[in-house]
Formats: sequence, structure tokens, C-alpha cells
Amino acid sequence: MAHLLGGENLTVSFATRTILDGVTLGLEDGDRIGMVGRNGDGKSTLMRLLALRSTPDSGRVTKRGDVNVGYLDQSDVLDGDLTVGAAIVGDQADHEWAANPKIREIMGGLVADVDWHANVHALSGGQKRRVALAKLLIEDHDVIMLDEPTNHLDVEGVAWLSRHLNTRWRANQGAFLVVTHDRWFLDEVCNRTWEVHDAMVDPFDGGYAAYVLARAERDRSASVVESKRQQLVKKELAWLRRGAPARTSKPKFRIEAANELIADVPDPRDSVALSKMATARLGKDVLDLEGVSLDFVGGDAGQKLFDNVTLRLAPGQRLGLVGVNGAGKSTLLRLLNGEIAPSSGKVKRGKTVVTAVLSQDVKEIDDVSDLRVIEVIEREKRSFSVGGKEFTAGQLVEQLGFTKEKQWTPVSDLSGGERRRLQLLRLLVGEPNVLMLDEPTNDLDTDTLAAVEDVLDGWPGTLVVVSHDRYLLERVTDSQMALLGDGKLRGLPGGVDQYLELREAALASGAVSGGASSGSSRPTAATGSASTAAASGPSEAEKREARKDLNRIDRQLGKIAQQEEKLHVQMAAKSQSGDFDALGELNTKLQELLEEKEVLELEWLEAAEVLGE
Repeated sequence: MAHLLGGENLTVSFATRTILDGVTLGLEDGDRIGMVGRNGDGKSTLMRLLALRSTPDSGRVTKRGDVNVGYLDQSDVLDGDLTVGAAIVGDQADHEWAANPKIREIMGGLVADVDWHANVHALSGGQKRRVALAKLLIEDHDVIMLDEPTNHLDVEGVAWLSRHLNTRWRANQGAFLVVTHDRWFLDEVCNRTWEVHDAMVDPFDGGYAAYVLARAERDRSASVVESKRQQLVKKELAWLRRGAPARTSKPKFRIEAANELIADVPDPRDSVALSKMATARLGKDVLDLEGVSLDFVGGDAGQKLFDNVTLRLAPGQRLGLVGVNGAGKSTLLRLLNGEIAPSSGKVKRGKTVVTAVLSQDVKEIDDVSDLRVIEVIEREKRSFSVGGKEFTAGQLVEQLGFTKEKQWTPVSDLSGGERRRLQLLRLLVGEPNVLMLDEPTNDLDTDTLAAVEDVLDGWPGTLVVVSHDRYLLERVTDSQMALLGDGKLRGLPGGVDQYLELREAALASGAVSGGASSGSSRPTAATGSASTAAASGPSEAEKREARKDLNRIDRQLGKIAQQEEKLHVQMAAKSQSGDFDALGELNTKLQELLEEKEVLELEWLEAAEVLGE
């Protein structure tokens, strides 16, 4: 495979700490690489170096002369004064970019719900992120580098991005490098993994599951004394092998050796024992929603966020919630926690229930910002029981990644991920028996996520998790339910895959409420390029018809593109042979094809106008 770019003996130091020490690596055609490692170990630094956005203290980055590199930074790099349309396609006219099926697909997948004429500075953080990603993906690059691209994408958006990257190039063409904590995404799109740690980079074949297996094999072969971190790797490895065998199809090494390594590792959770403990702590009644309805805040009369929803939580139940942005996932947690009352229906709460909620912004930690990490936990208790094991405050804090030195850091100096970990610990030591987590994976690296999951494995209570991280949902919950934006709560015996199928069917039929479509990142035919519709807006029937037209036109344009390419090949052959009569006939056919294409493109824009309100 052809070499695209690489780094030789890269060294970077900040103050007295060396981030990268003599690192040499490269990207070749066909590489699909995911970078993992603890926060602060140098993943983003290495990506910036390879993208030529920063320079090393020593060493050099080289690339083939004709290689074009696209780079998505974590920071906001868009001009806030531009409109969304100008930020993405520049000064291209609508008919120019709309004629490109690749661009239409990207628009529908990422920014279908974003106002095409709004200024970038007026967008939310998530919308800005998706606009920046769309701008990058519509451009032609030989190498794409993405730093946390799944941030602000829901389950559907992550699934769409994985499909796009998997089909963007042929298998032996192009390359991308991605930093993300989304382990499902890493497994879905990557054929290699780089682990950044201790100022070095270790390469592995395969995605995240293969990396976990290989890391365990590496530690076994090297006879490394097993540390707490390696124990977590073994436990996660056991889950991957027993709970999700489909994930282990890519490893390139001896799986038999890895199987021997985990032969004595128990299942991640003893469900029977935990259920007995949960029942003892909670009794038979936990939290029930019976025929609950809730109006949209500030909505028109009769607009429902929830419509006659019934949910019964059992002792020890581990429930995962998925849904489009705006469908009411966080609001459902607030209902269960008693923070808000329903418009109608009942919320029943068991007498012994003690709830705790990890919110998305973890502002609750602000009231202890003057304390140090260990002081926050010791103020609650000095010893704790987790999964039948006794821990001191220091041991429990260390289990979630706070080293002995870090335990004495003031809370006010912690990063976003560290604040989230500390608040989770703070909730756990309060000994609730119903724990609700709202997007708990934000700002956490893969090793820290494994540590959090390990703590949750031994937690004997009822657990409700809202997350777009499907790996986490499959890992720590035993059942999933979905809010589809239609006011209903639906069980998902088929898991997240069933949710994606339901959403695709809903979008295809047009049965998507305003609340659902406002936050969806799933590909639809709509784009924000259309002019504003009449005040009343198109009817649902008109929208359904427009979606059908868009799907039909896309298929026809695809066929025309194939015919056009075939005609160009035939015309080139006739030109070389000097058969000008045949060349003239082919040219006539080509002009007819182009006229048909122009008509279809105009029809596409008209249909998009109906959906682009």
C-alpha cells in the first residue's frame, strides 16, 4: 500500500512532562485507525502534529506531495458571521452542490435539521460541530483526521457517520485517523488501533475489541504483574468474549491464548445475587409511571412530550434509554426523580426508594469546589462496600482513576471528565438504591469508562442510563427502551439495532414529530437549503410525498451517473478510432441524458424545499 504521511522521532514536552518521546509511525492507503488512551496522554497532540497544525520539539512529519489532509479539531473553527450554507458549501449555488449525490447524502446525514440561513454564531454547540463535520466531509481529502467526531451526535448520527466512513473510499484507498471514546464506533470503522500511553504509541490490528484482546495477550506474554488497570482489561475482555461474540471477528492473533487468560474470570455481573440484594434494599415497589402525560414546555395546547406513558421499574433492573435529541430522555429522569410533576397520570414511588441522578452538566459539584477530591468523598464516609468488597475512600477514588497525587487536587481545578467521575463517586457513596445517569460517558476516555463500568457492575440497585454510547448501554444495562419522539415509550427486545430500524421506518413514512426531527442526525433527504415555507407549512402528507420523490430522484440520478460515465468511455474509444459518426450519435445521447439530469435536479430541489422548513 502507498505511504501517505508519517512522523519520525516525534518528541513533545510541556513544562517538565514529556507527552511524546521519539514516536515514529505512519498512515498508508487503506488505513482506518482509531487512537485510544487516557485523557492527557497526547492523542490530540499527536493528531495535530500529523495534520501539520503544530510542530514537534524534535523530529519531523512528512507527507507525499499530492496528499490532501482534512482535519476536524475539537475547538470551534467556523466563522460565526457566515450562514450555515456559506460555512459548508461556500459560494456554490444550490443547483451546483445539489447535483452531487455525495454532498446531498452528507447534508441529510448531519445538518438536515439546521436552518440553512442562520448565522453560525446563533447555533448550539452540537449544531456547530455537525456543520463543521459536514464542511469537512464534502471536501475531497486523501486523509481525514477527526478529533472526537461523535461528540454531540446521537445514536443515529454515530451510525450514519460509521456508514459514511466505511463507504467513502474503496478498501485500499484513502485513510483516516480518529480519536473517540465511542468504543462501538471504533469497532465499526477501524482496522487498526493506536494506544497512546507513557509518551509512546503501541499499534494493534483491528478495532476496539481486537485491541482489548491483544492488550491482554501482550500483558500475559510479557509476564507483567497485573495492576488494577490490567484487571479491568481482563474483565472487559471476558464480557467481549461472552456477551458480544460478534465483536471478536477481526483479531489477527491467537484467540486461544486470550481464552486461557480469561478462563477464571467471572461474568461481569452476578445478576441473581445483585437482584436479591436490590430486592432486600428496595422491597417490591420501586418507581412506576402510570398513564403519564406531559405537555411540551411553552408548546401549544395539546402538544405532548409524553402521551399516556407507563413504565414500571423493578428492583435491580438495569434499563438503558435511547432516543432522538428533544424526545424527553432527560425529562423522563426528572419525572422519575420527582423534580417535575406530570400533566396527568401518576408517579408512584416505593417507600424505601432513595434516588440519585448524574446530570449532564454536573453543576451539583460546584458546592464543593473549595475542597480537594479526597476530602469530598471522606466527608461522606471513610469506608464503603461495593460489590461485596470493602474499600477505603482513597481506594474507591483511585479505582476511578484519581491517583494518589490527583486525590489532593482542588475540585475547582478538575477537568470536565474528572468532575463527572467525582460526582458519580459522590452519588454512589451516598448509597442510593436507584441510580440514574444522564450521558455519563461525556469527557471520559476508554480506560476510565471501563473503570466506571466495573464500579457499576457491583452496584446492587436499580439503574437507569440515558446515553448515545451504545457500547456502554450494552455493557451495563440488561434491557433498553426508546423514546421515538411520538410521545410513546417503546421496549427494544432487539436492542439498539431495533431502535435504528424503527427510526429509519419512521423517517421513511414521515411519522416523525417536531420534537423528534429537531434533534435527529439521521440521514434524510431534506436539507436546509430550501427557502422558508408558507406560514402554515407543508402538511404531513406533502412531506411524505416529498420524501418519496427524493428517494426516487436519488435512484434515478444514480442510474444517470452510471450511464453518463459509460457514454464518456464509449466516446473516448470512438474518438481514438476516428469513428466520428458514432461519436456524434453518442454525443446526442449524452446531451439528452444531461437534459434529463437537469430536470431531475430541479425536481429534487423542489422536493427538498417542502422538507427544508
